[in-house]
Amino acid sequence: MKILILSNYANGLWLFRKELLKSLLDAGHEVLISVPPDENCYKLKEYCTRLIETPLERHGSNPLKDLALLIGYRDMIRREKPGAVLTYTIKPNIYGGMACKLTGTPYITNITGLGTAIENGGVMSKVLIGLYRGATRGARKVFFQNERNRHFMQERGVALKNSGLLPGSGVNLTDHPFHEYPDESEGIHFLAVIRMMKDKGIEEYLEAAEKISSEYENVCFDLVGEFEEDERDIYEPRIKALEDKGILHYFGHLDSVEPVMAKSHIIVHPSYHEGMSNVLLEAAACGRPILCTNIHGCIEALDGEKSGFTFDVKSADSLVNAMRRILSLGEEDRKRMGIAGRSYIEKNFDRQLVIDAYKKELNGICS
Repeated sequence: MKILILSNYANGLWLFRKELLKSLLDAGHEVLISVPPDENCYKLKEYCTRLIETPLERHGSNPLKDLALLIGYRDMIRREKPGAVLTYTIKPNIYGGMACKLTGTPYITNITGLGTAIENGGVMSKVLIGLYRGATRGARKVFFQNERNRHFMQERGVALKNSGLLPGSGVNLTDHPFHEYPDESEGIHFLAVIRMMKDKGIEEYLEAAEKISSEYENVCFDLVGEFEEDERDIYEPRIKALEDKGILHYFGHLDSVEPVMAKSHIIVHPSYHEGMSNVLLEAAACGRPILCTNIHGCIEALDGEKSGFTFDVKSADSLVNAMRRILSLGEEDRKRMGIAGRSYIEKNFDRQLVIDAYKKELNGICS
């Protein structure tokens, strides 16, 4: 079968879905990938039959450009005649879903997260939910990555009869092996792996780093991630200032976070909203205790307080208190939390579970 995959970001597919792509190729399917052109597209070459570079503004809300995207998807589907379409992220989900309905093509939607525009409410939220309602009505399956998101959307009439639940994007347990907990004699390293934007909690992390560094001598703060261009002017100077003070080490964007995560002691994720945090799944798989906001999409990665603690969303004070709490424990306690986290991920978030769910739906389409 020819399978067309629509997404807004090549690197997201490569980081979290390459195992699914490879499994589809290995099963003999023809796999086409449609993503906007960027510097990451080359990574997908070995995971697809053909790459179709498709112009798409990830954050824009120009109705004429969105209409052009819908028409582009419709024409692409008519030209390629796929047996099934898999969609990821909001614009491919909405306009790709509409294009599939227009062409009578089976499709599977994955709502990886609701996003700021929906979470914040208001007119835009109502518009997007209305679009989602129509775009998902004909889907064979609408996958959500946490129960709260599914409930939120179903309360608003989205995917009432065709929803499914995935364990996030799952974790490749081979690519993300357990790493022994590092010795703490040269300092305890906190690490955040986030995009530099307000909704990912960067303000709270920077404020907490400054506060905790003034209280403890043996604590270090690390940061990995790329800047959101709209907010670069806000956060780049603040990060540089903390680096100059010796409070923070900023690694920038890394294709593989594994080496930095393996040398860290505690992973912090202060995000305001998530579908399912891949960072937390990978952190727990690595064997590191977690501090995360008390929201769905984050708390699912915790085995209660056996593997980490939560703090209030949008609260630097609450994050500081969670840091103090985990620092009050002994080194062996933190090590045990990491081991518990790895065990929990192995049982509940193996990426093969996601692959199997997709194979089941695709087999249903084939038959």
